[in-house]
Amino acid sequence: MVRSRRFDVRRIDVNKRVMTGSESEEPKLRRAVCPGSFDPITNGHLDIIARASKLYDVVHVAVMINQSKQGLFTVDERIDLIRRATAEYGNVEVESFHGLLVDFCKQRDIPAIVKGLRAVSDFDYELQMAQMNNGLSGVETLFVPTNPTYSFLSSSLVKEVAAWGGDVAHLVPPFVLEALTERLKNKQ
Repeated sequence: MVRSRRFDVRRIDVNKRVMTGSESEEPKLRRAVCPGSFDPITNGHLDIIARASKLYDVVHVAVMINQSKQGLFTVDERIDLIRRATAEYGNVEVESFHGLLVDFCKQRDIPAIVKGLRAVSDFDYELQMAQMNNGLSGVETLFVPTNPTYSFLSSSLVKEVAAWGGDVAHLVPPFVLEALTERLKNKQ
């Protein structure tokens, strides 16, 4: 005698999911930080911030305060320029910070640091920093290769070229160029 087996096949709606326990709570926002001095912010910085803003729910731009360096722009001026430059992204928060980046991350529940890499020489230094930060707090570092258009670009280079009268209009947003030109004119 051959027995027939009947299988109970049920359709499962993968879009409907019963959530239990901590799953039913509001989802945690994915956060990252883009740190730097941003003196001034360049199109290279903005490229990395824009790309991070597509990957994370909230991107914190941490304007790190270095007591041993005198910036061309004050920290408040840099924050204002960055806020203006990133306003269109909608998920970028800009603030200053003094101290260890890992402390900034802990205080804001940020598990990831996003860093742009221009060249192999950047990688050597940034890898050491990433390993130290991970060892101190478990925070991860995501390296983003820079757009080749900006592979040579740094705030220091922009300031130096602008100070000698060179054209940096294609390297910074228009209002940053205006502020930079005015600051350098007043500095002379």
